[in-house]
Amino acid sequence: MSRRLEQMLSLEDFEKAAKQHLPRPLFGYVASVAEDGATARASRDAFEQYAFLPRALVNVASVATDTVLFGQRYAYPFGIAPMGISALTAYRGDLVLAKAATSVGIPMVVSGTSLIPMEALTGPNGSEWFQAYLPGTTDGIDALLARVEKAGFSKLVITVDYAVPPNPENHRRAGFSSPLRPSLRLAMDGLMRPRWLFGTFLKTLWHHGIPHFENNAATRGVPVLAKNVNRDFSGRRHLDWSTLEQVRARWKGTLIVKGILHPDDARRAVSVGADGIIVSNHGGRQLDATIAPMTMLPEVVEAVKGSVPVIIDGSFRRGSQVLKALSLGASFVFLGRPFNYAASIAGEAGVEKAASLLGAEIERNMALLGVTSIAELTSDVLRQRSPISHS
Repeated sequence: MSRRLEQMLSLEDFEKAAKQHLPRPLFGYVASVAEDGATARASRDAFEQYAFLPRALVNVASVATDTVLFGQRYAYPFGIAPMGISALTAYRGDLVLAKAATSVGIPMVVSGTSLIPMEALTGPNGSEWFQAYLPGTTDGIDALLARVEKAGFSKLVITVDYAVPPNPENHRRAGFSSPLRPSLRLAMDGLMRPRWLFGTFLKTLWHHGIPHFENNAATRGVPVLAKNVNRDFSGRRHLDWSTLEQVRARWKGTLIVKGILHPDDARRAVSVGADGIIVSNHGGRQLDATIAPMTMLPEVVEAVKGSVPVIIDGSFRRGSQVLKALSLGASFVFLGRPFNYAASIAGEAGVEKAASLLGAEIERNMALLGVTSIAELTSDVLRQRSPISHS
């Protein structure tokens, strides 16, 4: 496995390796984007709107990448975003991500659609962050928050851009369905990936039985094979700002609102009592033709005027992209898919390698920019590219 990791030179390499390692339906689920992929393309293209303006002859003998967020110091200005069903792509995937993040010194957000009970994902080697898709009833919300609090999480991330499930078209094209339906095609996909079949899927069944959605509510959810699984992820159309007010009144820890793009929504979230904002378009998986988080970042930063940290996610793959976001006013960056892929092919070692690669890019690029600390990153190190003329 170490030889395999030696071949990983960038985060994109993990994706290529995971495509060969995972069955087509599972890789398709992780990589999937909404409909025609316009949102995902916009997120990637937005990084090219900005170019660096480095300074010369700066003493960069010592470059510090550590960052403070919500009173806690992290080794790097990035963390691991919440990702559902990670325990199907890597053996005990959520636990792997949490342990590796702790080892590296970065945060990892446990997903509400994870397959390992949240109580097993906290503690000294676990996570302090939990992401929730709110249940559709007041009692359900209160019960879930009580469970999250009792489990020991101190930071709650509420995802607000999931009023209805997205178009499943591309999941179906890849052969993925929810619920998972046993079929000859699915069996063949698994047999063609024996390392995943024996090292993840059958190992999970042998030691832990059929995976369940463990953390979507106060009680254990349905099995991933259950016919009524989609019912657990619906019934949110009526949720509104009063719902977030209810959460704020009930939750005494740090409250972060994820899925904000409009500056007015950022102001509203802060007025309700949010301690942080995550500018996000859900990895391009929800509404197609949505604007990129990087495009909206400056407006959201201006809207909250430093009252709360503004965090961002969406198609980050390079240290240079992280630095661009920080220079535009982001306090922190989260990445999802690359760490999922890293966990799938090499477990904790893979996640640690991915984090070290990204961290090294950030440190190196800071030195080349003439910047020695994260706090020195401002819009002064960027220039907006002129639009290309097609006349």
